[in-house]
Amino acid sequence: MVYGLLFVALVETLVLALLIPWPVVHAVVLVLDAYGVVFVLAFHASCVTRPHVVGADGALRIRYGALFDVRIPAGAVASARVERRCPEGGSARVGADGVLDLAVGGQTTVTVELTGPVTFVRPLGKHGSARTVRFHADDPGAVVTALVRGPRKSP
Repeated sequence: MVYGLLFVALVETLVLALLIPWPVVHAVVLVLDAYGVVFVLAFHASCVTRPHVVGADGALRIRYGALFDVRIPAGAVASARVERRCPEGGSARVGADGVLDLAVGGQTTVTVELTGPVTFVRPLGKHGSARTVRFHADDPGAVVTALVRGPRKSP
């Protein structure tokens, strides 16, 4: 999805460079298009380098690039399961029923039920809480296995 957006941004840059005859407008549009391409690359890099993590202590850290970061302690996880869903709304949405959906590509693959509400800061700074968290993972089976297994004990 991101590579498609990057391709479209590059094509737009090239087409506008050929269509705009005025030097000043051409320069302004070129700078804005170059900024757009860099922004798409930076967004992709932030999502790749900051994935969801299940730590050695069994805690789940759910991240959405540099915009969202919530840590759920191992003791707060009641159950976890692989469940593919396509929630309505944006990529980070909190429902009235206390469900936090962090969709990627319009879908979530892991559902985590919590023992109590967890509080977090939303991407634009508002605070929220959720009792159920749904998020997308590249390997949902491995995430669920790590959550069910709990904290790893060192030898």
